[in-house]
Amino acid sequence: MTLLAKPPHTLYLCYFGLREPLVQTQVLPYLRQLVQGGVEVSLLTFEAGLQQQWTPQAIADTEARLAGDGIYWSRLPYHKSPSLPATLYDIAAGARLAARLVRTQRVSVLHARGHVAAMIGALAKRVSGAQLIFDIRGFMPEEYVDAGVWPAGGHLYRLTKAAERRLLAVADGFVVLTEQARRILFPGGTDGRDALGRPVEVIPCCVDLQRFSAANASARAEVRRELNIDGRRVVVYAGALGGWYLTDEMAECLAVAHHQEQRTFTMILTQSRPEMIVEPLRARGVAEKNFVVRKVTPEDVPKYLSAADAALSFIKPCYSKRSSSPTKIAEYLASGLPIIANRGIGDVDEVIDGDQVGVMVSDFNREAYAAALRAIDVLRRDETTSERCRASARRHFDLEEVGGAKYQRLYRNLLSRAEAEAATARRGHA
Repeated sequence: MTLLAKPPHTLYLCYFGLREPLVQTQVLPYLRQLVQGGVEVSLLTFEAGLQQQWTPQAIADTEARLAGDGIYWSRLPYHKSPSLPATLYDIAAGARLAARLVRTQRVSVLHARGHVAAMIGALAKRVSGAQLIFDIRGFMPEEYVDAGVWPAGGHLYRLTKAAERRLLAVADGFVVLTEQARRILFPGGTDGRDALGRPVEVIPCCVDLQRFSAANASARAEVRRELNIDGRRVVVYAGALGGWYLTDEMAECLAVAHHQEQRTFTMILTQSRPEMIVEPLRARGVAEKNFVVRKVTPEDVPKYLSAADAALSFIKPCYSKRSSSPTKIAEYLASGLPIIANRGIGDVDEVIDGDQVGVMVSDFNREAYAAALRAIDVLRRDETTSERCRASARRHFDLEEVGGAKYQRLYRNLLSRAEAEAATARRGHA
């Protein structure tokens, strides 16, 4: 990776707890990539139950471990309720600490993951003068509406949209997850910049492909022996259930798979409540001996994916999902698995159709599912499919060659723009 000529010190603002799977599998790997590129990195997280769940020794050990990776960790307690006042309190507390860290650690860039973190960063920027990167993880107001959490047009939606408009105006650089999101948020931009010349990078949810070296023949045989599924067609789903994840449609598709091929076995890897999928499968006549629902650690996901033959991803095709880059797509491809997915989710259509690594469904009905499953079986019989899937993962979702490289380019463009503006200001005062 190219090192930055004048490496900045960035404070990464994350409105999640350090132990959450998303932070372990997405945030920390990206931060390590920034460190490898020469960026000094500090991290601020918000920890639920900070006093109860973190002992002083655990904090000290974690600080030391992260410092060994070049990441300097600070934390604040997360407050959950009442929802809006608690979040506003956390924003104020986070902005105070962030502004102090800018001064004491000579931070030059505030890198905010998501809307709440960006509100913290915008306040800290106002009093510190640091550059602000708005790392837009999705269309947050629309996501809450589409998931049924907020009413459309309600006061929380309107308040968050107003804050979003302000953040888009004050930030100095941006990350979006999809080309669709870039076109919607930054029309008229060219060559990695918006219409105002601010840097914009499209960086999907990437994965460390080294982790998925565990998705090999040895692991496949081990898991298949463990589950007693040798010789069976295994369809896997990995991820959350409910909300905009279409659990009933997925259960229907799996029921069609079991009816179509009696040797089919379903494997569900999820942190959600098992009954959310167990009951829909039972109701559709899938016998319990023919499926398993497991909660596995992020470290074990590649091993279990290696035991599958095909993977499933059904997500509600709504407006907010045009900004979405499902991590499961990258994980499936890195494991060499062809995918059945529905259209209308971020850039997934272009990846799967363009690289011929799966089948897209346009309709949620038994006929569409049966046709997709037949097409997946054709792909499975093609000996080049698995390597084509892995090549697609390398091309689109490699943590180092895609994610890390694009973050480095963002920082270079951000700093070069800041230096050019400073030079212009100096000439103006001369």
